[in-house]
Amino acid sequence: MAEAVTTVKRSKAQTIAMVISFLLALPLAAVLLVHPGMMLDANGHYNHSVLMLVMLGISGGFIHGVGYIPQFWLWKWLFSPYISWPLMLIGYYLWFVK
Repeated sequence: MAEAVTTVKRSKAQTIAMVISFLLALPLAAVLLVHPGMMLDANGHYNHSVLMLVMLGISGGFIHGVGYIPQFWLWKWLFSPYISWPLMLIGYYLWFVK
């Protein structure tokens, strides 16, 4: 019933990917918390469906960035860098290019 907790050995590439995930998520989270008006569209409105996806990407960036590995296959896939990085890039597009 009891499982031993061990430290996971990660390669250098995995560690770099974790740092990238964390560093991509941190500024987006700060902008959404401190000055959410920077994410408004040209009409002065929020696109809630896109912002929901961006927040999902931020969550995945933090989850992957701190090294947490979900056990359930859906969460493992959803919070992987393959999903969270493109969603965070959409957030950066909204922030800088809009």
